Amino acid sequence: MAALPVTPVPTPAPETAALSQIARIVDTFVAPSKTFADVRRSASWWAPFILLSVVALAFFYQVDQTIGFRKVAENQISESPRATRQMEQLPPGQREQALTRQTNGTRYFLYGYPAIILLRNLIIAAVLFATFKFAVSADLQFSKSLAVVMYASLPLVVRTLLAMLSVAAGASPDSFNIRNSVATNPGYFLNRVDAPFLYGIATAVDICMIWTLIVTAIGFSCVGKVKRSTALAIVFGWYVVFTLAAAALGALSG
Repeated sequence: MAALPVTPVPTPAPETAALSQIARIVDTFVAPSKTFADVRRSASWWAPFILLSVVALAFFYQVDQTIGFRKVAENQISESPRATRQMEQLPPGQREQALTRQTNGTRYFLYGYPAIILLRNLIIAAVLFATFKFAVSADLQFSKSLAVVMYASLPLVVRTLLAMLSVAAGASPDSFNIRNSVATNPGYFLNRVDAPFLYGIATAVDICMIWTLIVTAIGFSCVGKVKRSTALAIVFGWYVVFTLAAAALGALSG
């Protein structure tokens, strides 16, 4: 009797090995699709959050030691004609008290910056999650949206490290702007007092921020299974809206 043919049993494809947190961080810069493919497996976001926080705090400590938060506060006041006028109208004693309060407020805000990073990224993740979920029916969870935003923020570490190099090289305390402390955007070369709206737009055209936006779009495309072009349109669309609103508000507030 002839032997029955043996039907080959399909061999399951081997599962992709899980990435370590360090590998995820490295791949965010060199192969972001690998990072976000792994985010689909696990939505852990603590590693980029810690890195963002540590680098930011190291920068603020450096500024505190080399330039001083008092000088930072003075420069912030000089950038606003309204704040400058208000300060000049105060008697010398009250002016000193106001400057001391501003200095202390700056110190508390900057050393509490990890909380700002978390809150900012939660808001960004919520807005993008809602947009992708309801506008294009992306296969998405909020926890993974937050992980995408955290990892996609890592290129901003490059900007902070460049700012630290600038301060270490002897950046002028009189022209130091802690909110725009390195020449990664054309706004760095403009005076906010002269054209606040243009300054806001020019500052937003930042190399590291554009890098972050592109990585964010890649992340939502991979995790949410949407077209790359759709993800880019949503991410950059929201950034344009935010930039125009922030620039207009900055111009009105003086």
